[in-house]
Amino acid sequence: MNFEIVCLADEPELKERAAMWFHQKWGVPLETYRKSMDECMSKKSVIPQWYVALEKNRIVGGLGVIRNDFHSRKDLSPNVCAVYTEEDRRCNGIAGALLNYVCADMQKKGIDTLYLVTDHTSFYERYGWNFLCMVQGDGESNEIRMYIHKA
Repeated sequence: MNFEIVCLADEPELKERAAMWFHQKWGVPLETYRKSMDECMSKKSVIPQWYVALEKNRIVGGLGVIRNDFHSRKDLSPNVCAVYTEEDRRCNGIAGALLNYVCADMQKKGIDTLYLVTDHTSFYERYGWNFLCMVQGDGESNEIRMYIHKA
């Protein structure tokens, strides 16, 4: 399978399509994605960043880097968020490639430690992430797993 990873800051014409795609996957308000992607494209700061994996012209995966992914540990920042691969493209290395790409890109931008929250228990370890602690999700009754990646 051939796909390419694109940083939205470099491909602003993808913004609306990407915002809609993430909104459909996660249910976060469309305007929240648009605002974050606008900030990414302004290039005034390193965070936020948004990335998509494209197969031909179809978005088949994506993720973002934001300051906080809706959890209580505001000191653990920045966070990889909204990691998603289309169901019909899973188990083809897309998520792993996105994770490796974002870690390398953030390191180039001077950020060598990233965090993410997830309910997965073994997936991220394959890509160099380590379980750090449990954190309280905003508005959630149960804690969620926090992972860390250091370059």
